[in-house]
Amino acid sequence: MYSQQSGNHNNFVPAMKPTILAIPGSLRARSSNHAVIATAIALAGDRADFIVYEGLGKLPHFDDSSQPAETVVAFRKLIADTDGVLICSPEYAFGVPGSLKNALDWTVSSGEFINKPVALITAATGGDKAHASLQLTLRVISTDLPEQCTLLLSYIRSKMNAAGEICDEQTLNEINQTVNALLALIKTKQKSDL
Repeated sequence: MYSQQSGNHNNFVPAMKPTILAIPGSLRARSSNHAVIATAIALAGDRADFIVYEGLGKLPHFDDSSQPAETVVAFRKLIADTDGVLICSPEYAFGVPGSLKNALDWTVSSGEFINKPVALITAATGGDKAHASLQLTLRVISTDLPEQCTLLLSYIRSKMNAAGEICDEQTLNEINQTVNALLALIKTKQKSDL
């Protein structure tokens, strides 16, 4: 697939396949959040490359250090080097999981999320409070998070089969729409950067 280079009708450059950093907000490997991310990756197919970040539990507690740990530096570099970020979070005690909030706090002063295309999926029993709180945090750190890139999946366990896979048709459609919105957002940003 080719895209036209801005300002010159005779030059064409290959359309870049985006790389998306997927961050599950749960530390449990077989969580519903991991299942949602796996579904999103499958629905994206060959339209994007994904890196699933499993290091939330290895990040130190946020302390606003000017010399952060290597794990923090590596996390920040992953965000900076990818074209977009997909966050899928549970809700714990009506709030954002501490490990996910801690990771986001490490980016406040360094700015890797500024204007970064982001999609947020909250998958929980309820989820509305964590979803609202995460949207506020992501907007405060200046991510590019349009409404169509946000999705609340309440009662997520009822939408999964015994193998831990998302099986509800409406949920699959909603995840697909969110992935499509993120890919479209990234494509628009890539064109504007040419």
